[in-house]
Amino acid sequence: MVQRWWEITVTCQAEAEELVYWRLQSFGCQGTATQQQQGRVLIQGYVPQQQMTLLDIAALGVWIEQDVVAQGYLSPKLHWQLVNEQDWAHSWQAYWHPIPVGDRLLICPAWEIPPRDNTRLVIKLDPGMAFGTGTHETTQLCLEALEMQLDQTFEPLPPTVIADIGCGSGILAIASLLLGAQKAYAVDTSDLAVTATHRNAELNGIRADQLIVRQGSWEQVLELVDGVVCNILASVIIEILPHLPAIVKPKGWGIFSGILLDQADRVAEQLEQQGWSLGSVWRRQAWCCLNARFERLPD
Repeated sequence: MVQRWWEITVTCQAEAEELVYWRLQSFGCQGTATQQQQGRVLIQGYVPQQQMTLLDIAALGVWIEQDVVAQGYLSPKLHWQLVNEQDWAHSWQAYWHPIPVGDRLLICPAWEIPPRDNTRLVIKLDPGMAFGTGTHETTQLCLEALEMQLDQTFEPLPPTVIADIGCGSGILAIASLLLGAQKAYAVDTSDLAVTATHRNAELNGIRADQLIVRQGSWEQVLELVDGVVCNILASVIIEILPHLPAIVKPKGWGIFSGILLDQADRVAEQLEQQGWSLGSVWRRQAWCCLNARFERLPD
């Protein structure tokens, strides 16, 4: 049976892209594609047909318009249609090409060949219907933060285990292994993300004992880890923070993104309440990434 998806297309001012992206992700879209169109952007999100009704999508349109207009931007336009999975997969590939990120990484679509003069670590990626192509600001912030945490410029990296919670395509877990981590857990509540992560691990020659992929959340991380990366919604980060002491070593580090700038203070406050010490806040467009160290639970 052919899988069918709602293709939800939003056309808006470029400045409103982050608001629309956040709302689509909150709604449950499991893939996005963005095209620039003369000062405006066309954003497409995809959600399985069986998960949403027309009334749900109509409500989404109202929420997006409220979000955008409340910030003083022009009213967006929303359109939706049903598409087959294969049609979607081919339609957006034309808009995605190799992307250098940070100082050491190159995100390369599985169907592209890296440039001949490339000296970066190549992450081959076929995200399918999962989030995480490396094009979004939050993913790039996390990748750059991983470069910092796994830096081997001055001394070799000790054996390091990380957990990628809300792994999407698996891009962050795979990047951590290419940057020198010994082992990574990649967990996501979406079975589509689990499938995509397995596929991308194979594309990058990652062994099954290096990358442990599970459907679920933090409870699927079966040992203490040196670091955790969460590129998910701020509300989900806040929800799982009380559980992270069960899986993160004392003095372990955390990278938290998927957070809009106006949500950063709330997330930082919750981090401190759960025993984390905030080190830095990196910003890009309307998004931010919080880098923190786990000290201990408050007395």
